[in-house]
Amino acid sequence: MSICYTVEACRVDGRKGKPRVDDVSFEVRHGEFVALIGPNGAGKSTLLALLSGERAPDRGKVLMHGQDLRDWSPRDLARCRAILPQSSQLSFDFRAEDVVAMGRIPWRSGFPGESHDTTKQHVERTMALADVSHLAGHGYASLSGGEQQRVQLARVLAQLDDDNRQAILLLDEPTSALDLSHQHAILSIVHERVHSRQLTAICVLHDLNLAATHADRVMLLENGRIVGDGTPADVLTRARLESVYGLPVDILPHPCDNALPLVVTGRRHREEPPDTNRNAG
Repeated sequence: MSICYTVEACRVDGRKGKPRVDDVSFEVRHGEFVALIGPNGAGKSTLLALLSGERAPDRGKVLMHGQDLRDWSPRDLARCRAILPQSSQLSFDFRAEDVVAMGRIPWRSGFPGESHDTTKQHVERTMALADVSHLAGHGYASLSGGEQQRVQLARVLAQLDDDNRQAILLLDEPTSALDLSHQHAILSIVHERVHSRQLTAICVLHDLNLAATHADRVMLLENGRIVGDGTPADVLTRARLESVYGLPVDILPHPCDNALPLVVTGRRHREEPPDTNRNAG
């Protein structure tokens, strides 16, 4: 597979000179589903902002498809990569289907622009994928947080053209407002589109078991540095997770796939309950 991203010795400075991303280098190949994990403040969202082009590195460079991100035009960049942020606030109460249609703006601009019928087809298809077709005519502000997040997922899926085999999905905690069923449903959609269409997805996740189940590759960050990079089984080890997160964990074989790790957190040994019958009588 060809190279999608090349990150070369990137640093992003934070407050008081402490780097948010510190001397990070890696490559991402086309067709990978990469999960970025780590504690709060580890640099996950900052790294995603570097990959999206929203944040320029203070040192180093980021190449997308071999070209420096700073050299991409806004329209070409919007046609090649889509971003799902943690939350999306709208000033007006658009209908849900209109929000999804915003994803097609990069394709409707210029000449010849995309037809209304083609836009409608993309909107209907991606709303069905995200299980929000029944919300098409609803006002966005009236939706729950989870429903809004699924509408936004439909929007970013609509933004990526089916014929663009170099398309990239960047997702920042896409499951944060979703119930258990929709968490797995959303990541399953991303996983399927990555592997059936050779897209690339890079996703910030806090749930280690979601990362293990759905991602091909896991990058573990701590204090702005990558301290683990590989398959879920290679990265999600007891020693590494206890060192980074500072709490005891156990790693068990996943009941559905023994090759996948299942991360169990909390106290390793429970205290014996008191014997209430010992002093009876």
